[in-house]
Amino acid sequence: MSLDEDARWLEWVTKQFESIAGDDKEIDLDEFKTALKVKESFFAERFFALFDSDGSGSISLDELLKALNLLIHGSETDKLRFLFQVYDVDGSGSIDPDELRTVLKSCLRESAISLPEEKLDDLTLALFESADKDNSGSITFEELKAELENFPEVMENLTISAANWLKPPDLEQNRRQTPRYLTRAYWHNNSRKLLFLCAYTCLNILLFIVAMLKNASGGVWFMVAKGCGQCLNLNCTFIMVLMLRRCITWLRATWVVRVLPLDQSILLHQIVGYAILIFTIAHTTAHVMNFAHLSERDGTYKLWEYLLTTRPGIGWVNGTASVTGVVLQVIISLMVVCSSTFVRRSGHFEVFYWSHLLYIWVWILLVVHCANFWKWFVVPGVVFLVEKLVGIAASRMGGLYIIEVNLLPSKVTHLVIKRPPFFHFKPGDYVYINIPVIAKYEWHPFTISSAPEQQDTLWLHVRSMGQWTNRLFEYFKQSENQVVSTKRLTASLRDRRHQRRAQLSAKLSDNHRYCNIKCYVDGPFGTPTRQIFASEHAVLIGAGIGITPFASILQSIMYRYRMRKQNCPNCNYSWCETIKDNEMKLRKVDFIWINRDQKSFEWFVSLLTKLEMDQADEEPEGRFLEMHMYMTSALSKNDMKAIGLQMALDLLAKKEKRDSITGLRTRTQPGRPEWGKVFQKVAEEKKGKVHVFYCGSPALAKLIKAQCEHFGFNFYKENF
Repeated sequence: MSLDEDARWLEWVTKQFESIAGDDKEIDLDEFKTALKVKESFFAERFFALFDSDGSGSISLDELLKALNLLIHGSETDKLRFLFQVYDVDGSGSIDPDELRTVLKSCLRESAISLPEEKLDDLTLALFESADKDNSGSITFEELKAELENFPEVMENLTISAANWLKPPDLEQNRRQTPRYLTRAYWHNNSRKLLFLCAYTCLNILLFIVAMLKNASGGVWFMVAKGCGQCLNLNCTFIMVLMLRRCITWLRATWVVRVLPLDQSILLHQIVGYAILIFTIAHTTAHVMNFAHLSERDGTYKLWEYLLTTRPGIGWVNGTASVTGVVLQVIISLMVVCSSTFVRRSGHFEVFYWSHLLYIWVWILLVVHCANFWKWFVVPGVVFLVEKLVGIAASRMGGLYIIEVNLLPSKVTHLVIKRPPFFHFKPGDYVYINIPVIAKYEWHPFTISSAPEQQDTLWLHVRSMGQWTNRLFEYFKQSENQVVSTKRLTASLRDRRHQRRAQLSAKLSDNHRYCNIKCYVDGPFGTPTRQIFASEHAVLIGAGIGITPFASILQSIMYRYRMRKQNCPNCNYSWCETIKDNEMKLRKVDFIWINRDQKSFEWFVSLLTKLEMDQADEEPEGRFLEMHMYMTSALSKNDMKAIGLQMALDLLAKKEKRDSITGLRTRTQPGRPEWGKVFQKVAEEKKGKVHVFYCGSPALAKLIKAQCEHFGFNFYKENF
């Protein structure tokens, strides 16, 4: 650190100290725990004891600066000495097995990892036996130092991550960087979308100018109103075209997908929606100003009569243009507000769903309001109607039933639906599902998590995030006395005929049941992941329940992989031919799954185990599928509160050849991925053009997309 940075660091620490210290200008143990934000008091007490050099029971500013100077500016040996003292609970100068077990138990709690006591013993012995080189029954400082040298990534940045309040903000963050939207990589990777938006904007400007010039005799406000009205004719029709899901799904299989941004249809739908709101407000305002001018000039009608009555006779259907315009303004504003991210993501999806059905009234009122709108509407309107009729017919054909339900951690409902013989889909596709016993008229979109090659059933994994999804979860979590047995169902069928037809018929466990519940499915509809098989190197990134589209894709990929697999007739050696074909050009797949907690991995652990077994043999060119698991609640390897645990987990994983957290062969990594390093490794493999497919939170999507632009990777985001 330079002198300026040292001064800045000193000022920052002093300020932070004053914010947490009491009136006595000392930090006691409770204040220290609060500031450190640790889950387990063991580490807070150990750190406090080491910071409190005079043993007074409180930490002064001088003591804090001295300790922090060692941790931030000290050598590796100084930091390791501090770590050793944390582990040496009794201060004897060595660490015995019981002390190590106590530390590892606290590490598990700090990282929100739950393991059986037997597994904790195994972890303790694995680390202790590896570190106790002389078999003396205790670990000395030199032995701990030698053991840590086997983990160079730990030594890079040995800190107390929970105490980030102690470190000043990074100077690099304050330096000005070129805005992402102005970089060459951004324009290259988003060329189709940007060109389309430019064409869309130019068309609106052209329509606006032409309409204004045609009505130049009516005055400025009348010209603006007519210009906005012509743009509304275009946008109120185009917004419907963007929701022709079956047509867009069909177009994905044609050359059009390389020209038009079909993957951005939902984003474009939102942009056009906001454009409609802006044009509507401008159109209404211009007419109000024009009517105000007319009422002052002529005096025949007052302003409110122009706006709220049919007396002036404005409009081609009994002078209703003004009245329908006011109603349209209210409905469109309501639809935009109710479709905002806040409403949809805060558990009020039904508000968005029902308010959006007002689009039918919008089109009816537009036909009445504007004499020329029907000319714009008729062709796409017919296509939209045909799509809806086909969807209704397809969803009602044959009896679809939910035949099995599995309730998973974090309130995820796994639905197994009997697959009809005529239902064909691609990996990553989604469907709309209606379950009358949950809500008779509501349809909700979910990604299919089973593979197309799975002929008998469809899988859906539904995360409880709103009213409908919570009702679905609670419906299957009803108490055992509400579960009707087969004999009782048969005996009381006649009396219950007018009640719910769907009843649970068998209960395998508290969370797993067979059932026979009527449902309707509309789809399938295509997504950006349909392009995965045209990739050479695919990187699949799922955050939480965002794994669902990739569950289907991974199963389908491995099915095709098995079809390519060859076996030697003279021995047990097997390999996979690297032949490219029209069906699959993939040479390498990296799957990254990021979860908040340990239980979330249970959703698909059986599937992932099967995928690992499918490629148990090493391939000549390396593994075709590599899996990378990350658990964000676990503290990273360079955190003093987690170093021992992560070392023990690594050692035990090598010994048992499986991860202690998930049971997979793939080691679960603590913390979040360092995307720069992840993508750098992908780029160095040189397996061909890299396509990154992501499903998860929008905030993480922005971060990953920025990194993809930096490395020149194509980025695709799932919306379901």
